[in-house]
Amino acid sequence: MKKLVLAAALSAAASTAFAGNLSEPVMEAPVVVEETAASSSAAGVWVPLVLLAIVAAVIAAD
Repeated sequence: MKKLVLAAALSAAASTAFAGNLSEPVMEAPVVVEETAASSSAAGVWVPLVLLAIVAAVIAAD
């Protein structure tokens, strides 16, 4: 009886050791987070303000 239990335990351990396949492991690309340069939050407002000032100057000159 002891041999039967030992044989069952060894066969169970041996079957799980071969439970994989031989394909290459898939390496996922690392995620790169690029931080933007710390600039003024109102940097995108200057261009429309300058254009508005130019339009206002043209209208005022008429």
